[in-house]
Amino acid sequence: MTPELFGRALRLSRSPATAEDLVQDTVERALRFAASYEPGTNLRAWVHQILFSVFITRCRRSRRERNALDVLATDPCAWTAPEGCAETHALSPGVWRALATLPPSFRDTVVLVDLEEMSYKDAAARLGVPVGTVMSRLHRGRKLLAEALQGDSAAGVKAAA
Repeated sequence: MTPELFGRALRLSRSPATAEDLVQDTVERALRFAASYEPGTNLRAWVHQILFSVFITRCRRSRRERNALDVLATDPCAWTAPEGCAETHALSPGVWRALATLPPSFRDTVVLVDLEEMSYKDAAARLGVPVGTVMSRLHRGRKLLAEALQGDSAAGVKAAA
């Protein structure tokens, strides 16, 4: 099964060295969590899912590291600064206005999850609501925000005419 895993890892990573590391991590994780495998189910699919999960985890970690290095390259003391929501400062005035039109429950959820990049679980804890409520409010808040932005752009077109 290892050659088959290596082939899939190579297709995912496009690097033989990375593919070898992925296979090694996959086999290690499969052995560590062997007790969670349910006998009688598809072992190949289970191991391939582990491989894919390892690959996705590596991609996310790599992206976080690149972002951190980019920030440190522009500001070497950035790691000492208190964490804030830098993305909200970069929003255009039109987006700020549209965001301000949202009901507070939807606005707070959109800000926490989309702008502050907080997980659903953390946002739910901060807002004191279940995770499902956060997901629902986020969906509805995004929809309302999109409608507000469309209305804002339509008003801008009428004003320009």
